[in-house]
Amino acid sequence: MTQFCPHPGSSAFSSLSVSPVLPKISPPPVPSSPPSFGGPVTLNVGGTLYSTTLETLTRFPDSMLGAMFRAGTPIAPNLNPQGGGHYFIDRDGKAFRHILNFLRLGRLDLPRGYGETALLRAEADFYQIQPLLDALRELEASRGAPVPTAALLHADVDASPRLVHFSARRGPHHYELSSVQVDTFRANIFCTDPECLGAMRARFGVASEDRAEGGPHFRLEWAPCPAELPEVEYRRLGLQPLWTGGPGELREVVGTPGFLEEVLRVALEHGFRLDSVFPDPEDLLNSRSLRFVRH
Repeated sequence: MTQFCPHPGSSAFSSLSVSPVLPKISPPPVPSSPPSFGGPVTLNVGGTLYSTTLETLTRFPDSMLGAMFRAGTPIAPNLNPQGGGHYFIDRDGKAFRHILNFLRLGRLDLPRGYGETALLRAEADFYQIQPLLDALRELEASRGAPVPTAALLHADVDASPRLVHFSARRGPHHYELSSVQVDTFRANIFCTDPECLGAMRARFGVASEDRAEGGPHFRLEWAPCPAELPEVEYRRLGLQPLWTGGPGELREVVGTPGFLEEVLRVALEHGFRLDSVFPDPEDLLNSRSLRFVRH
């Protein structure tokens, strides 16, 4: 089952303190030697490959990356088919570019008009790079107090049941045809505020370009695995779950209410107010469409 690990973020009602816990590293198929200082290290971050050195990764020893790659830390590499060791971290691959550049240069150097500082701050908080968090705070302070601008946020979600047939093994030579209903959810989020849109992507662990689109919107599709459906059949069908929450509090989004609750939290955090609910304003978390505005 593919999992997407979201960032540690804050909710509308409480803040989350992240402990420097090492992220999960894929176990190796065979034993291998840890990388050595001076040699290249390849990281697969959310599907994007980066090559760097141990000196760069451990520039800030108190950070999570510093702890992961500190000499003597027992972290197992996931060997690729070519035989070179690389490490997989289930985080936002695009944002890691700026994390790595900060480790190399020792300064924050973002492109002009960069609009995902909320996402980058969440990633810096996950990796526990305090100097980068300080640099982000200075950047935001230099821009002055953020003035909320007029913006629109629209979230649509649709559920469609699907009957899946599969062969279940009941004995050494006994197979039985079984069926189970799988609920597939499709959601579209449109937001004209880049900061809020970045926070939405981070909240739902959108870490690869195949799940995130350019422009003011992105789409999600997920299907919780029924208990009756074997794991191998779930993977064969190409289905995947949706996760949200911070490290240590990872939660699966199993339906419309859980999805819309997270959307509502992020919207309130960014100064939006609820403008309309469809089809039933009295049943907010089971609606199909929420519209938020900020004046």
